[in-house]
Amino acid sequence: MDILGYLLNALTPFNLLLALVGVILGTVIGALPGLSATMAVAVLVPFTFTMDPAAGLIALGAIYTGAIYGGAYAAILVNTPGTPSAIATTFDGFPMAKRGDGGLALSLATIASVAGGIVGAVSLLLLAPPLAKVALSFGPTEYFWLAMFGLTLIAALSVGNTVKGLIGACVGLFLSMIGVAVVGGDVRYTMGMQRFLAGIDLTSAIIGLYCVPVILDLVATADPHLKPSETGGLRFRDSLRMSLNRKFNVIRSSVIGTVIGILPGAGGSIAGLVSYSEARRSSDEPESFGKGNPDGVIATEAANNATVGGGFIPTLVLGIPGTPPDAIILGALLVQGIKIGPTLFTTDADIVYTFIWGLLIATALMLPVGLLIGRYAYSFIIKVPKAILAPTVALLTIIGAFAIHSNVEDAQLMVVLGIFAWILNRYGFQPSPIVLGLVLGSIAEQGFVQTYLIGNASGRLAEMFFMRPISIGIICAAVLTLVFPIWADWKSKRRAQLAQVAEQLADDGTGIAPEPKQRDVPGMVIAGIFIVLGVVIYLGASGMSPLGSVFPKTIAAALIAFSAILIAMNLRLPAGGPSEAIELNAAAKHRIALGAVMLAWVVLMPAIGFLVTSMAAFIAIMVIADYDNPPAKMWAIWITAGLLICTAFWWLMAEVLLLRMPTGLLF
Repeated sequence: MDILGYLLNALTPFNLLLALVGVILGTVIGALPGLSATMAVAVLVPFTFTMDPAAGLIALGAIYTGAIYGGAYAAILVNTPGTPSAIATTFDGFPMAKRGDGGLALSLATIASVAGGIVGAVSLLLLAPPLAKVALSFGPTEYFWLAMFGLTLIAALSVGNTVKGLIGACVGLFLSMIGVAVVGGDVRYTMGMQRFLAGIDLTSAIIGLYCVPVILDLVATADPHLKPSETGGLRFRDSLRMSLNRKFNVIRSSVIGTVIGILPGAGGSIAGLVSYSEARRSSDEPESFGKGNPDGVIATEAANNATVGGGFIPTLVLGIPGTPPDAIILGALLVQGIKIGPTLFTTDADIVYTFIWGLLIATALMLPVGLLIGRYAYSFIIKVPKAILAPTVALLTIIGAFAIHSNVEDAQLMVVLGIFAWILNRYGFQPSPIVLGLVLGSIAEQGFVQTYLIGNASGRLAEMFFMRPISIGIICAAVLTLVFPIWADWKSKRRAQLAQVAEQLADDGTGIAPEPKQRDVPGMVIAGIFIVLGVVIYLGASGMSPLGSVFPKTIAAALIAFSAILIAMNLRLPAGGPSEAIELNAAAKHRIALGAVMLAWVVLMPAIGFLVTSMAAFIAIMVIADYDNPPAKMWAIWITAGLLICTAFWWLMAEVLLLRMPTGLLF
């Protein structure tokens, strides 16, 4: 049968229904922080075993692609990546929503996701065998430099504060090293606590580092969470026109996502970061990225959805899963008795090509589904009172962190990391570089240590790191990505200075001189703390095996060096006036109260139970977040709604997903 003939198999009513339901379920699950694409696919795999293999694969593929797309909702509306792939979507998506363009951001994300998903699926359909060879040409050296390339996005995130961004990346890399070493097996930096043997859970850390600071700021003022759109809802026509005007960005990001999706272990998070970095580098207005530039949303969403099709290429052709959901789907194929490998496209062509066409159909269905869900999601988030929104988002963060391993300790770590991130962000250390270091840490360490081992054994250490052809290309791209934003920032500042001087000369010297930059004392104190942390990391690595210690020592040295550079840069600046005493104004009191409630929530949960602590915390946060002083009748409605929300999520977790929920001593 011709390849086009298999399209008819995918267009049966049952397969279309599976694709539609899968996309809807995946989008909803992906939009909830913590409920990742991996969890969505894993939970629903058993339901596909009784189906025809092609139909079961279509259902899983639709759920997978829907979940990757769904992460954009939480990223844009509450600044929390619903999935790790949506990390870079927060950079411009949430600023767009805050200024009233949330509907536009959601529409752009939907169109870019569909475009990227179609490019990835078409590549899978037409180019699977030759593209699979690309994955085989990548060794440990290339994976290390690919991770470093992802980290160069720090320059794009931290222009004017690049050193602080590099310090944050080192902190994230350190967090990724906690637990058992990926190479060598050393147990590192666990402080003798069993909870850290498995390391820092990535999803819990992302929720904490991104979402908890948002909630702390959400309750700090009476201002609305998002500005209502002055031009109405999703603005589909505007977003379609903008996407067509930025078609090169869409195509480039989709290709980047497809190629990176082919690389096992890389996944949507790296693809989104790399494409975001490239979009910023090639933009005429790079300084607008991070402040609500639509190109940032387009680049990230096109790339991370393209990885779905790209990731299936090594999965189906080589039996090497590109991402955790790919690994689960690979297991489902093996259970069905399907032999994976290059012969799959001939011996089981009817199954694989029907699945690929079904994936294309599911991707196309994301457009109407996404626009419909996005329309109501945006309107709902804007209209919900802050006294209901804040505790609901807090509840989602606790559930998201807990649900991954049914472990309260993950939720406790999430809250602590969130408070830590807010403090750092207050003094210019943004959470994004920390998250990047954490996401890319294991890939970077494994590539670094394996390359170091091979280079040492062969006496070609420098050649292994710097002389391989693909590595040279990645290094050049990384250097360009790192240096270009800094150079562009320096050039724009230089232009502004020359314009000011010319204006002052024209005014016969009567112009007002610009206020000089002053010494950042809190930043210097934090840098000093990080120097101490670097020393502790270095000394802690001294008792490890050579394989387990080489990466921690390297990161410790980098952390100490960058922190020392930050202190030296500030010592060159004039000292400011006397430091203002920290004043406990109303906003600070609200933040402290919320932080205390969330800490008490996760600490008392094992003893009192999930449902009771969630209800109590929900009502407490409602009181903290309320600025409207509604009448008693409205309070009764809010409290009833809160209790119903807590009960509904408890039932979903305990009875539908069958998670082990803490019952506590009261039950």
